[in-house]
Amino acid sequence: MQAVKMVRQKHQTPANLLWLLDEFRCMVNVCIAIGIEENVSSLKTLSLRSYHRLSRDNLSYYRLCAISAATGILRNYRKAKRKNPRTRVPYAKKLMLTTCYGFEITDDLLRLPVKPRKYVYLKLNNHTLRVLSGLNVRSVTVTPASVSIAYSIETAEIRPEGYVGVDRNLDNVTTASTDGTVKTFDLSKATGIKSTYRFVKGRLKRNDTRIRARVFSKYGEKQRNRVQPLLHNVSKRIVEDAKTRQHGIVMERLTGIRRLYRRGNRQSRSYRARMNSWSFGELQRQIEYKATGTRTRPGT
Repeated sequence: MQAVKMVRQKHQTPANLLWLLDEFRCMVNVCIAIGIEENVSSLKTLSLRSYHRLSRDNLSYYRLCAISAATGILRNYRKAKRKNPRTRVPYAKKLMLTTCYGFEITDDLLRLPVKPRKYVYLKLNNHTLRVLSGLNVRSVTVTPASVSIAYSIETAEIRPEGYVGVDRNLDNVTTASTDGTVKTFDLSKATGIKSTYRFVKGRLKRNDTRIRARVFSKYGEKQRNRVQPLLHNVSKRIVEDAKTRQHGIVMERLTGIRRLYRRGNRQSRSYRARMNSWSFGELQRQIEYKATGTRTRPGT
């Protein structure tokens, strides 16, 4: 069984790479417009309808990757539109580039083609090189601030000797295994951090949408940077414990739980804010990611 994981690092973007990121974003938006106009969302059909309409100045494999990225966005759009007919038409705003072809890692440099026989080089740090050593690199995603490299590893799925259930609560995470072991991990600090930033953002009085979005983005990033390590420590301990005991991991299915805490449900504003800031999805994502890389079978 192959598991796909990703390593990410920050970098300084050269000017010619920024041009390439902007071109890729434009190609994605052209494909999205064609897909919505002609009501197609399959990769094959969108390729036939849009490939010849993309600029020939760009390398062919970047055009293919742009079509693939647009296909994923269109499928998510159609899924969201079935739930809410007033869903906005998607549009790629951020500069990005995702490619499965053309790149090459030589020594400590990642080489990306910009034009035929013209390349841009990004220096990889020691951690990235150590993670990728001897592994098969699948794709590269570049933004103005970071580069993410996806790689595949071989894992052997085992038959678990027992199971550990994960109960995700607002202030803690409780695990109970089939051998009777119960553990509780405190996450009240994460709840407190989110409450603090919610109070700080609530004090912003300037009625300017652009300033408000910029400030909220800044504080949102600070909040995530403080909460993520707490969730990382808890998810790491849960997966390591399951691996040691040869147990599978079972998590409750919480799909649609946000609907219980919408405006109009006769709940206070502060209560709805606390419940909607609950990081149950991020914790599940981390557990699934780490369990996949450690040969422990996750489930729901």
